[in-house]
Amino acid sequence: MNYLAHLFLAQPTVESRVGNLLGDFAKGVAVAPLPEPVKNGLLNHRAVDRYTDNHAIVKQLKGLMSAERKRFAGIMLDVVFDHYLIKHWYTFSHHSFADSSLVYYQSLTQGQALMPEPMQRVTQRVVSQRWFDSYQTLQGIGFALDRIAGRIRFDHAFYGSIEELTAHQNEIENGFLAFFPELQQHVEELRLE
Repeated sequence: MNYLAHLFLAQPTVESRVGNLLGDFAKGVAVAPLPEPVKNGLLNHRAVDRYTDNHAIVKQLKGLMSAERKRFAGIMLDVVFDHYLIKHWYTFSHHSFADSSLVYYQSLTQGQALMPEPMQRVTQRVVSQRWFDSYQTLQGIGFALDRIAGRIRFDHAFYGSIEELTAHQNEIENGFLAFFPELQQHVEELRLE
């Protein structure tokens, strides 16, 4: 899952939201001294990623990607899933996307002191450039994917990957709609334990 989905699956607190994004920035971070709600958010992030990576629907969708982009299929799906979450927002939430994204931007701003420096830099850009708003269109997703491609330090064919996601958009959207409720249920069951 990408940033928006991780925030969506977090508890409704700044600390949980920070922890749920921390999974993408936790390399070299000492987990033990983290405040408990942040640590729990980090554990939730990892559980979400494990569940997603091992889910049959997600594996099937990864198989749609070309051989030259197969190694990036997980990243491609994570990012485009944020688009389909927004597109079907009212299927999963009682609050508007506009209100929810504003809360997420506020949480990322308020939680800066809880974040390692690399996460602070990225989340400041997320807020100032309103990344989640751009995820409403496939064009915005393509821009986000190309931004990721620009950070890869080896030869690759990741640029322009939105073309494959667009070519398979019906299968991916239907797969997302089948998968995401199961992920939500998994997260809820983890909270009960």
